[in-house]
Amino acid sequence: QVQLVESGGGLVQAGGSLRLSCAASGRDFAAYFTAWFRQAPGKEREFVGFIGWSGSHTISDSMKSRFTISRDNAKNTVYLQMNSLKPEDTAVYYCAAGRRALQDPRYDYWGQGTQVTVSS
Repeated sequence: QVQLVESGGGLVQAGGSLRLSCAASGRDFAAYFTAWFRQAPGKEREFVGFIGWSGSHTISDSMKSRFTISRDNAKNTVYLQMNSLKPEDTAVYYCAAGRRALQDPRYDYWGQGTQVTVSS
């Protein structure tokens, strides 16, 4: 069982930056891939990126020029650094964990989400 808690969301102006955190607890977290998804009102949940325990990661092509994923294994925390934010980045951002590196939402564990709002 893995528990995930996101933090770091908020209101930011277009062009600004935010860093989201996903703090994990539970057994065997090192065996899991951790992913970020986002969901805007009226839209499907969208893949942002994932990272493995070694730090190897993949970010969606549409976001890789502005977003980065990293992790601090000692803290069991995964980060999503978002730069040059745009109003269309407004969404609830979720972290998820699972034993496979997927670009779809078939992850076993999910956090409660954190709201990111980008004003124009």
